[in-house]
Amino acid sequence: MDYTEYARRIRAHASLGELTEYGQVHEGGRDYPLFRLIVPGERWLVITSGFHGEEPAGPLTLAQHLPDVVAYAKSKGVGLRVYPCINPSGFEDGTRYNRSGERPNNDFMRYEIAPGEWRGELIGDPPILRWALYDGGPKETRAVRADLARFPPPDAALDIHQDNYLGGVATYAYIFGDKAAYRPLMEACAPHATVVRSRKVDDNSYADENGFVVFHDGSVTDWYMRQGVPYTAALETTTPTPMTTCDTVNLTWIRGFIDLAARGEGPQR
Repeated sequence: MDYTEYARRIRAHASLGELTEYGQVHEGGRDYPLFRLIVPGERWLVITSGFHGEEPAGPLTLAQHLPDVVAYAKSKGVGLRVYPCINPSGFEDGTRYNRSGERPNNDFMRYEIAPGEWRGELIGDPPILRWALYDGGPKETRAVRADLARFPPPDAALDIHQDNYLGGVATYAYIFGDKAAYRPLMEACAPHATVVRSRKVDDNSYADENGFVVFHDGSVTDWYMRQGVPYTAALETTTPTPMTTCDTVNLTWIRGFIDLAARGEGPQR
């Protein structure tokens, strides 16, 4: 989809809250606006999507269903900060990375595992000395992280992705926190998409019997977990999954995360 059309769809929701441009990125001779919608509430949920351009379901679900999402959040007293499409040139081109070939997503932080030895992803469960913000990532990551850092950590954070590694109509999630809180969401999705259970989902990760992966990968959800946010997850549907099914799965998790944010447990420090 041309990003101009996508931007038109997002701007059509300006009456739902405070819709602003938190920045722009320049790619291929064009300036692409980066949108953020804020809807006030007593508790807070951050929703991000569109880090990878060949994973369009998250941005499209939000463009189509933002009014329903906002109405449900308001009914629960939950405020929203929504970043619907973080990598606009990748979204427009249908490519994983931006038009410059930079790789937004796993660039929020780095881990020091030995003096002077830093890694962006923790394979296995090695001990760490410390973690630190990473300032050398792609322009999209730098822009969204700078904006996210303007606000206190939320009560919950959901990042919406897709999986281009597995085939079929399926779903799973990268999660941090209490698995019991997420099981009802995954089971609610099971009638619509196969839950990936007890199998490999990429070169380094395996889903458990619930369809969950725990992986410290330097992403926005990893960063929020390190800040003490009690509920953080990156939701995946496979790219062959029909858009209507992606909508169902995405909205199930969005509503579920609104409910989790409404608990008001706040960041645990």
